[in-house]
Amino acid sequence: MDVFDEEVDLLVFGAGAGGMSAALSGAINGLSVLLCEKTEMVGGTTSTSGGTAWVPGTALSVRAGVPDRVEEAAAFLRHVVGNRGGDDLRCAFLASGDAAIGDLEAHSDVRFVAATAHPDYLDAPGAAYGGRALAPVPFDGRRLGGDFRRIRPPGAVFMGLGGMMVGRAELGMLLSPLASLANLRGTLKVVLPYLRDRLTHKRGTRLLMGNALVAQLFYSLRQRQVPVWFESPLADFILEGHEVVGAVVRTPGGERRVRARRGVVLATGGIGWNRELRARLFPPEIADLSQAPAANTGDGIAAATARLDASVDDGGDSAGLWMPCSLLKQADGTAAVWPHIILDRAKPGLIAVGRDGRRFVNEAGSYHDFCRGMIEAGLSEAWLIVDDPFIRRYGLGLVMPGGRGLRRLLRRNYLTRADTPAELARAVGIDAAGLEASIAANNRFALNGEDRDYGRGGSVVNRFNGDASRGGNPCLGTMERPPFYALRVVPVDLAGSGGLKTGEHGEVLTADARPIPGLYACGNDAASMFRGTYPGPGTTIGPAIVMGWRIARRAAGLPLG
Repeated sequence: MDVFDEEVDLLVFGAGAGGMSAALSGAINGLSVLLCEKTEMVGGTTSTSGGTAWVPGTALSVRAGVPDRVEEAAAFLRHVVGNRGGDDLRCAFLASGDAAIGDLEAHSDVRFVAATAHPDYLDAPGAAYGGRALAPVPFDGRRLGGDFRRIRPPGAVFMGLGGMMVGRAELGMLLSPLASLANLRGTLKVVLPYLRDRLTHKRGTRLLMGNALVAQLFYSLRQRQVPVWFESPLADFILEGHEVVGAVVRTPGGERRVRARRGVVLATGGIGWNRELRARLFPPEIADLSQAPAANTGDGIAAATARLDASVDDGGDSAGLWMPCSLLKQADGTAAVWPHIILDRAKPGLIAVGRDGRRFVNEAGSYHDFCRGMIEAGLSEAWLIVDDPFIRRYGLGLVMPGGRGLRRLLRRNYLTRADTPAELARAVGIDAAGLEASIAANNRFALNGEDRDYGRGGSVVNRFNGDASRGGNPCLGTMERPPFYALRVVPVDLAGSGGLKTGEHGEVLTADARPIPGLYACGNDAASMFRGTYPGPGTTIGPAIVMGWRIARRAAGLPLG
């Protein structure tokens, strides 16, 4: 007979959005829960993300004045995902989304607000302009007391003044504080509390985006006195026959055997930096970089496949979800990674080209679709090309609007400048004739208002992220005034689409679709229900939260919505 050091109902590995949602939902529903985190901090990939959760049909959409219907979301997903599979998972997600978010809001300190304007990433029947993207409200990190240090901070390049989180809507105000009295007041309202924070904290305590969501979940777990073991990764599963009945946890004090009466949940961050899984599932064009924390090394997937008969799903169209990223070499030899999400690619007067100098994609599409275009064209790198008026107005990557930081970043070879397109092409090693032809074509399209090659500016999300103040097509602008600039980007994974094959209750499945008793997975450890497509903002975090909730409800023997 096995001897256990601990015994709980639900044992969860990984303290990102999925794992903490499963643990919190388990506690809400009366289960005894133990959450084990490999590192000394909570948050995982969620902590460095925008924190948006894509969850259709919630009461929050009604409250925000943009009511959304699950039936419309289902029609949208049928069009986007098509016959790629995963229908049962998507139906379960849609059926439980409102209940999951409502449960967390009613019984914890997790708070979202539905965005009135944050469109789905693709135009299709049932697409929504607002209501589905749920943004976490800001959180005061001081509420955590000494546990504030446990919240994984964003990367340094995403914080101002050495540790201040800034929202997208605040960026223009902070960059031009003296432009108006309103800007000055707004700037002081953000900066002064931050400066007070730095007297007693290593960074600002006003938490936004993914950091806010992580803090809300962790604070709620603390309020319910759910034990969290830090620096305690999964070492092995404990089996009785073919059933997972617990796990061996490697803690700072030695290995501990934990019995899990209702199940073990894997939420360890997905593929991440696992070299074997990356080589097996990712295309060769993908950089050997990940936006996941360095500790995300595929532990859950690797353990389930090595020890059990768990099946890895390749994610359908794409095993990863990608962002085009520029890299700034640091003094220690590492690279600061900047994801090009919304601030530059869709703005008028930018094109992206490969080494032949030719465009290959609609630059204003979603970050994932941009990189899919790179991969389909066989490109491991591409260059964003702009002229001087563009970089002064919008910035480019780490160069902020107004050209702030431009000289410093030119000195550090982050981007390249030249007086003519031909000189620029030669400086970065791309075909000069191809680049000149691409710029000439762009200028013709800008004058006519129609991109006849890739349809730039033709979709709702294109126009949303463009510049409507310019008139005409908000994503097209001429490139005529020197100097010209080139910035190299590479595709980097933000999350995995491939992962463990799971059923509609989050149960891990074998290759012949049999559930492994006692074993569940959610978040990036589970293969994406969207089969390599990327329907809208937050389509990793939304399912992570909802499926974590479903797993806990299933373990507690309660209805699933």
